[in-house]
Amino acid sequence: MASSEIDPIHQFQILKIVDLGAPGGVQLAFTNSAAYMVGIVALVFFFLTYATRGRTLVPGRLQSLAEMSYEFVASTVRQTAGNEGMKFFPLVFSLFIFVLVANFVGLIPYTFTVTSHIIVTAALALVVIGTVIVYGFVRHGTHFLHLFVPSGVPAFLLPFMVVIELISFLSRPISLSLRLFANMLAGHIAMKVFAGFVVMMSASGVAGLLGATLPLAMVVALTALEFLVAFLQAYVFTVLTCIYLNDALHPGH
Repeated sequence: MASSEIDPIHQFQILKIVDLGAPGGVQLAFTNSAAYMVGIVALVFFFLTYATRGRTLVPGRLQSLAEMSYEFVASTVRQTAGNEGMKFFPLVFSLFIFVLVANFVGLIPYTFTVTSHIIVTAALALVVIGTVIVYGFVRHGTHFLHLFVPSGVPAFLLPFMVVIELISFLSRPISLSLRLFANMLAGHIAMKVFAGFVVMMSASGVAGLLGATLPLAMVVALTALEFLVAFLQAYVFTVLTCIYLNDALHPGH
């Protein structure tokens, strides 16, 4: 049995597809991770374009799915950041759809889960926090710094509260990226481990086949759970994004 078939970490290996050289001493390459991200963006683009091409009054199944996705994200933005938050809708919708599709694609056997890599989730989180900072200063100027100064705090406690608020703000991209990365990584490792048990025990004869029943049931249960986790993590990422963007709209406590 090949080691890649039982190694739960092998599925996360980044492989070089095209070597792009090393300009400035930095090694560049087009990898399987980049290929999947390009494919996910292309898949979403063509699906939404095809599903909304007719825009009929009585929508078909694909158009209904596209409209439901739009309304789901729009209602999340309005509930979390208010109607004013809809100016960020293109960003929030893009992040939600990308994370959702990436999570579901990763559940297909022998595919690659881009959201199981911290570099990808950290990049998405930095886009969110970068948007908050840039928009906050552009719209509010130095008033945006009031985000770190709670109102009604005694003067002697104010320096400590500012430090706490600053640390809390800086920890946002860390928690946002780690939550998605850790959930997808752990779930796929667990499925791979139990699937490995099924393969190894099935090769041990009749007794092994009987013993493989329990790990097989665990694989089925974990797969169903991972479908739920894939959606929930995309939703949580979206909700937290809206909460952070709301701070850019209303920086005062």
